[in-house]
Amino acid sequence: MRSAIAMGAAAVLVTALLSGPVSAQPVPPQIEAGVPPGTPAPDTRPGEAFADPKVAALQRTATDIQRELTGLGELARTAEQELGRATTHASEATARREEADRVVAAQQAEVDSYTSALYGSLGVPGGVHVLLTAGGPDDFLTGSSLIGRLRADLDARLGAAVERQREASQAESEALGAQREASDRKGELERRSADASNRAAAVSSELRGQLADTDAAVVALQKAQQERNTTTAANWKAYTDKLAAAGVVLPKAAALRDPDRLPAGLLPLVGAGGVRQPGVAQAVAGGDRLLVLPAETIAAVTLAVGALGKPYVPGVGGQGPTAYSCDGLVHAAYASGGITLPGGLGEQFGVLMPVTDPHPGDVVFLGPARLGAQGVGIVLDEKTMLVADARLAGVIVTDLPGVDTVLGFGRPSLAFREPVAAPKATDGGLTWRCGGVQLPARSAGEAPGAWGGFPNGLIPLTALCPIGVGSHVLRCDAAQGYQAMSSAFTAAFGRPLCVTDSYRTYTAQVQLYAVKPALAAVPGTSNHGWGLAVDLCGGVQTAGSAEYAWMIANAGSFGWSNPLWARQGGGREEPWHWEYVAG
Repeated sequence: MRSAIAMGAAAVLVTALLSGPVSAQPVPPQIEAGVPPGTPAPDTRPGEAFADPKVAALQRTATDIQRELTGLGELARTAEQELGRATTHASEATARREEADRVVAAQQAEVDSYTSALYGSLGVPGGVHVLLTAGGPDDFLTGSSLIGRLRADLDARLGAAVERQREASQAESEALGAQREASDRKGELERRSADASNRAAAVSSELRGQLADTDAAVVALQKAQQERNTTTAANWKAYTDKLAAAGVVLPKAAALRDPDRLPAGLLPLVGAGGVRQPGVAQAVAGGDRLLVLPAETIAAVTLAVGALGKPYVPGVGGQGPTAYSCDGLVHAAYASGGITLPGGLGEQFGVLMPVTDPHPGDVVFLGPARLGAQGVGIVLDEKTMLVADARLAGVIVTDLPGVDTVLGFGRPSLAFREPVAAPKATDGGLTWRCGGVQLPARSAGEAPGAWGGFPNGLIPLTALCPIGVGSHVLRCDAAQGYQAMSSAFTAAFGRPLCVTDSYRTYTAQVQLYAVKPALAAVPGTSNHGWGLAVDLCGGVQTAGSAEYAWMIANAGSFGWSNPLWARQGGGREEPWHWEYVAG
């Protein structure tokens, strides 16, 4: 979604990232990841899917940084788990020692009581005592046996007490050892956490340096694109003004379809091979020959020129007037002139009558062949076209590509042909659309993630749209879906949806990661950084509330979802986190 104007916003955004105060970034009350548990999905777009080679290099650097931070996060989580296990072990060992101490104390008391009672009743139970008190030989033998048994029992009780004491001491030693291990692990965790923080600061500094390097290229590209857009709009107005000044009455498309039967005052236009071309004509005014296009075509190109600088969206909502996809722009442009084309570029290719001598207003289908029919634009002249471009994230004027990338031209002002199949991709790789890569959703109920030609959190603000709440912005189709959903929510609860966070810049992601590295997403991985996620409040943030239940039941109708991983039992409960999945 992006034009020269958008590139200008990129420059402003880059400047803000480099010099703007961190405190200016809003921090949501919920510190959340915004991504499912586990290793974040990498951005798999190839370099040619980006707006500028330096931006592509920046993305590769960001990917490396994300991988490093993810690894450090895993180390920190592992150390945290080890500490938890060690703490549990220490507590259990301490409990066993304390129980052993109680057993020993109780047994010693029992032995002491037994011994005291024995001495109190018999005195010193020796052989002389038995001999003096025996009534006869039998009494002496019986008394000697009793004394032996008493001594053996006493020895056994004392031995058991000593063994219990030894076991208690061993248990205590083990407990102390476990506590020392836990303390050592805690120290290791603290060292790893400190190391992770230092590394995060280092890579963030490195990324800021990379951003500074791209700033000049972004500004230059912005200026060139803006100048080209302005020049194109002026040239088109000059052409239509010239037609009006010459008194040319624009014919309807049907009147130009037969070059041998043109309206009075119009001449056929001869193309390659001397063949008269249908759907166009020429007029002579003051010695000049003027190209005459149907009124429908003039209206279509005028609308498309007026859309220069508008944001790009990949799918739903791409027919304007706020934002456009490449085929949505073609559809909307010709609908304004009264010609209804199919909405998708494959169907547009299938029904439009092909031509070999393109003129302004004709449609150009883009490849290359290995990618199939993946893009469509509107011809402006023999060298340029107007297109909603995914890489630059906006409606722009750009060069017509080489013959190896053009799949053909169609003329909407001619009668439709019997539909034919559009070329399909043959390389088996990623899906391309409107000049950019369209990545699939990571799983059901999740946003697809990467889009356009910029890295996560570095999307130009002019490529995004406000949602009507404060300064919150999202990708334009997501913003439209949010506004419709909020209106329905208002009808149900008497108040609009409450939002705490929407698009999150890379700087804001770094800030959150620094505050809660174990909870926040690795910078550059959250769907907030794609403008495809919001954090909600006002009751929605609580699973089981009436507001949350309404969202679960109705949000899908507006293209929004609380991902399965964010629901209760899903692995990382974030009931406040909602993603746009319709695009």
